[in-house]
Amino acid sequence: MSIGSEQFRDALRHFPAGVTIVTMKTKDSEVRHGLTVSAFSSISPKPPLIMVAIDHRANAYKIMEQEGTVFAVNILAQDQMELSNRFAWIKDEDRFAQGDWGTAVTGAPILQNALVWLDCTIFARHNVGDNTLYLGQVQASQVNRPEEPPLIYWNRGYRQLKLGDD
Repeated sequence: MSIGSEQFRDALRHFPAGVTIVTMKTKDSEVRHGLTVSAFSSISPKPPLIMVAIDHRANAYKIMEQEGTVFAVNILAQDQMELSNRFAWIKDEDRFAQGDWGTAVTGAPILQNALVWLDCTIFARHNVGDNTLYLGQVQASQVNRPEEPPLIYWNRGYRQLKLGDD
């Protein structure tokens, strides 16, 4: 016996998560896409592997399934809430029209002023439920803002990390 999806979501909303924008580019074209993702985790330091989960209903899923697609995980700072919302909700305009975008070693789009970016090639794909887990082998990374706090999502809203001994 298992719980329903709404009960599951209600339980997990109490677990804080960092906020990322996952960006991708196909091998044979200039198609690039991005979406806000909180289902991100580090997997292994040797080799350097990370994981992102992409829902099968998302446009990103079709792109990530193409051979040779590369992607980047852009970890957001807490002052990048508007950009997170843009990549979560904008459908009919260029999501990349805002932000300081460049390319990484693989050619994947990277947010140049993200807290951190991780440039990846696809190491493995695993279909799980209504998502695919993509293991990315990190080819390059950069920490741009080492002393700034990350953007946090908890209990269905953005939160700020309080720093210091107060």
